[in-house]
Amino acid sequence: MNVAEQVRIAEFHAELADELLCMWRASFEEAVGITDPHPLEEQRAYFEREVIPHNSVRVALLRGKIVGFSAASKTSVAQLYVHMDFQRRGIGTLLLEWAKSRSEGSLWLYTFACNTRACSFYERRGFKAVARGFEPMWQLEDVKYEWSAGVQNAP
Repeated sequence: MNVAEQVRIAEFHAELADELLCMWRASFEEAVGITDPHPLEEQRAYFEREVIPHNSVRVALLRGKIVGFSAASKTSVAQLYVHMDFQRRGIGTLLLEWAKSRSEGSLWLYTFACNTRACSFYERRGFKAVARGFEPMWQLEDVKYEWSAGVQNAP
């Protein structure tokens, strides 16, 4: 049985916050290649103030431990991270499929251009780059992606 078949996608509950935040930060830093200078409490406040109220949040659990999470609305994916030790095992796909299944038939998201693994991941799953910009807080180029249920990826 592969790892993704053992993963359970569950609703986020507050008691999972510490574990989720640590996994999120480590995965972000690895993917983007920077050290987050913000205190963990600032990230927690952002998560509670901006992410939770505007999105449904799901965690990917493997043997009771968080190995990924996604925060998505019916129109966008605000966050999608997989623990560094569990990437390329189908967990991100499970989380993205969850987001697609609850969408209105299309989704948009941003990722950093330097996160080439994420860019490739989204492109292989039908997302198209539609805009490039610059994220001022992180001082990094970003890419806006869009997906529509009615549009197929070219082979």
